[in-house]
Amino acid sequence: MSLIGLIYILIGLYVAWIHHYITPALLRDVAEALLAVLLWFLILLGVDLHLGG
Repeated sequence: MSLIGLIYILIGLYVAWIHHYITPALLRDVAEALLAVLLWFLILLGVDLHLGG
């Protein structure tokens, strides 16, 4: 990815954040989903991967 592409993505993330398209709750949900995908074997062992709330 080029530097201009990275800057474009970062500005887009900032604009989405200030217009409330990206929220802390959304970030928590995405983090939980990523943990569940990467650590699926722990879920099968009964580990709860929910992050607070």
